[in-house]
Amino acid sequence: MLDPLVAPSPVEVPLPQAPLVRVITQLRFPEILAIEQRDFVAPFQEALRAVYPVLRQEQTQGILLTQLGVQPAKPQIAWRFADIEGQWRVSLTPGFLSLEATKYTSRSDFFDRLTAIVQALDKHVAPKLLDRLGVRYIARVTGSMVDEIDKLVIPEVRGIVGTIAATHATHAMSETLFAVDSVNVLARWGRLPPGATTDPAAIEPATEKSWVLDLDVFSAASMPFETGAVVARAKEFAARQYTIFRWAVTNEFLRRHGGDL
Repeated sequence: MLDPLVAPSPVEVPLPQAPLVRVITQLRFPEILAIEQRDFVAPFQEALRAVYPVLRQEQTQGILLTQLGVQPAKPQIAWRFADIEGQWRVSLTPGFLSLEATKYTSRSDFFDRLTAIVQALDKHVAPKLLDRLGVRYIARVTGSMVDEIDKLVIPEVRGIVGTIAATHATHAMSETLFAVDSVNVLARWGRLPPGATTDPAAIEPATEKSWVLDLDVFSAASMPFETGAVVARAKEFAARQYTIFRWAVTNEFLRRHGGDL
C-alpha cells in the first residue's frame, strides 16, 4: 500500500453527489492595518463584486498566546463577500484572506475562483509575504451509510467504528497530525451524534448521526507573496488532500456518491 503522505496523487474520480460540507483555503500574511478602512478595501470589493456582490462587515475576536496563557486580543474588522446564494464566501481581515465553499463542484472551479481572488488581493492590497497557507476539505456522511462505514472506509481509518463495540459508542473521533518536510496534515475522522460538531466555525451540526472526514493540509513556512506561486502551492495541498482521501475511502464509497469507476 502506498504512503498517502508522499505518494503521487491518483487520477481524480468526479463525485456528482460528493459529501463535502465545506472547502476552505486560507492565506495568512503580516498584518495590514489599512484593511480595516472602508476606502482602502473599496477597490478590492469592486474587483470581486460581480461574483460576490453581498458584503457584510463583522468583528472578529482574536486570541493571544502569552506566558500567562490565552488572552483576548483586540477585535478586528472582517469583510465578508458572498454570492447571492450564500454558497461561496470570501473573507478579508488585516491578517488573512480566505475562500470557502459549501457547494463545491470541482477542483478546477475552486482554483479558478481562488486565482481571481488572489490576483485582486495582490493588486489592491499587495501583501509582500505569505506566513501560512492552508487547504481544508470536510466531508460528512449521514443516514444509513453511517451504519455501513465498514464498507466505505479502510480499517486503519474507521478504527472502533464498524466493530461490534461501536454499537455502544455515540462519539468516536480520531485526530492525527502528520508532518512531511514543511507541510503538515491535520486529519480528523470519526462518528458524531446528532447535534454535535468538532468545529462550530466550519462544521454545522447535523440533525442525525454522522461520520466526518476532515483533512487540513497547511504550511507555516514563509514565502514571497506572488499569485502564481501561491495558487500553485495551494493546488499541491489540494492534491495531497485528495491522495489521503482516496487512501482512506473504498471504491464502494466512491460508487455510493456517483463515482464512475
